[in-house]
Amino acid sequence: MNVSRPVSRALRAAPRLRPASPWWRPLSPSASAAAAGRQLRPFSDVSAADLQFGQPVHETHPHILKAGEITPGITAQEYHDRRARLAERLPDNAVAVLAAADLKYRSGAVFFPYRQDSNFLYLTGWNEGDSVAVIRKTGKDYGDYEFHLFARPKEPVAEQWMGARNGVQAALDIFNADKADDIARIDRCLPEILKGASRVYTDIPKPGSEQNSASNGSSSKLVASLMNSDKSWFPSVRIPLYPVINQLRAIKSPAEIANMRRAGQISGRVITDAMRRSWTREKDLHAFLDYRFTADGCDGPAYVPVVAGGRNGLCIHYVVNNNTIPQDEMLLVDAGGEYGTYITDISRTWPASGKFSPAQRDLYEAVLTVQRSSVALCREDANLSLDEIHEHTSAGLLEQLKSLGFEGVTSRDVDVLFPHHVGHYVGLDVHDVPGYGRRTPLRKGHCVTIEPGIYVPDTDRWPEHFRGMGVRIEDSICVDETSPYIFTTEAVKEVADIEALRD
Repeated sequence: MNVSRPVSRALRAAPRLRPASPWWRPLSPSASAAAAGRQLRPFSDVSAADLQFGQPVHETHPHILKAGEITPGITAQEYHDRRARLAERLPDNAVAVLAAADLKYRSGAVFFPYRQDSNFLYLTGWNEGDSVAVIRKTGKDYGDYEFHLFARPKEPVAEQWMGARNGVQAALDIFNADKADDIARIDRCLPEILKGASRVYTDIPKPGSEQNSASNGSSSKLVASLMNSDKSWFPSVRIPLYPVINQLRAIKSPAEIANMRRAGQISGRVITDAMRRSWTREKDLHAFLDYRFTADGCDGPAYVPVVAGGRNGLCIHYVVNNNTIPQDEMLLVDAGGEYGTYITDISRTWPASGKFSPAQRDLYEAVLTVQRSSVALCREDANLSLDEIHEHTSAGLLEQLKSLGFEGVTSRDVDVLFPHHVGHYVGLDVHDVPGYGRRTPLRKGHCVTIEPGIYVPDTDRWPEHFRGMGVRIEDSICVDETSPYIFTTEAVKEVADIEALRD
């Protein structure tokens, strides 16, 4: 929906970075620098080429970001609109408080690559930890909000060890915060912001809760400890924020859809290329996928892939990927890349030899037939939810199993052979918008997976020639008005196309 908004906010919706002019605001010397007697240069004395931030910006990474973008494909205007739409859904004088994700550690001092909390990322584009975002509704019109961002200041010694930071000034100049402060000042600033609020929307766990104790998020713990030390300034009405943000995130914008299509296109081509080759070890294919997703244009893999040879395909989330691949059995791969922080999710099953046996072909085509019919229902004019499409899928698989000679098969048997849901939402997360119901009728802009599967246990209950086979076929799809828009069409799935890859 196109809506007008005040000119003042419109001017601030584009990044303040303008490489052709001296746009930089002077930086105030930090306390440590002043104490050392060093004179910091203002931004206006520094060329764009010498600037360093904690994440790509157009002036430093024009090969990644176009002018006006905060993250790949997503402009400052879109981030403003997201905050405006959030504020529009809040009651008068309400405040939303979000904490950034913390750096996660594998063990000891070994850390994982940083991944921002998805809701925080969705509203700010800010990709650093130790940060808190506060969005306050200030009026009844669209765009009436104040965005306050608390972050770590620039600090040369720390940045020498851990890499550049965005800094407090960049929160204003690049990320369009109305106000920005050092995270160390949050104990003084946050009470003042929240004192007059009618209610607070937040997903930060309450002090002393089991969820807070288990959380590694230092930003969450910092805000929670403030609430615990003095509750007089904290509004008595506290409401979960995620259901409100889910309503925004569930329907994707054209820019989000473009990112997901790009991720699907790259990932689909990589998986098709994998089908062309002969594989004897799961870990080799795992390494190939991770490398090619990145080398071919994605940010990297969206999740740990399933690379399951033979009977390993019976395990839905088999990710150890350390076995050999029997050449007379099938190979099930569930993998996808991430582009511009948006993911794709693909599953394909193919014969390790490159040619289907009669039994493999029969079971595969049964799943493919149902997958096609379920994908076709991902359109707004069908007025169906994911749960209703799941019922359609289960009924279709039941009929297919009967036609394959699964004697006496019932709907309960289908629950054994097809133990997972047909799909889930996708977006910033692989399982996107957690808590957003699968009973919601699909509308234009919803992005989902459709992934029927059949996993036949190696027991006497089932036809012998199908035992030990696992088949899953999955595409990522955007719901349109009258037809599905398949993001992952480059990953071939027709039997003839798969077999032709090795000819």
